[in-house]
Amino acid sequence: MLASGLALGLLPFAALGADALADALNDYPTEARAEYVFGCMATNGQSQEALRRCSCSIDAIAGILSYEDYVAAETVLRMRQGGGERAAMFRGGTPVTMRILGDLRRAQAEAEMICFG
Repeated sequence: MLASGLALGLLPFAALGADALADALNDYPTEARAEYVFGCMATNGQSQEALRRCSCSIDAIAGILSYEDYVAAETVLRMRQGGGERAAMFRGGTPVTMRILGDLRRAQAEAEMICFG
């Protein structure tokens, strides 16, 4: 039953072709994935095991959040680090920024359980 459900779910992509299907299922650019892995490895060690786990982590996050949502969350985090009036707007925690960051944190927590647990 699960396999047939999966097949039906992928049916709309069948007409796209292999390249379009890959793009639809993987909308994170390689550069974004590499940047995440480098940052993750800086925190978790520069080992082959850390590389494997960090790569798993960004793959898990990409399976949960669209790239657009990931970029929005990363932007909020970077803006919070700055100074001045603009950064204060992001540090204040509007409902929109709280939702964006909450989505990222949930994706990161799930990725940690899958890849580091």
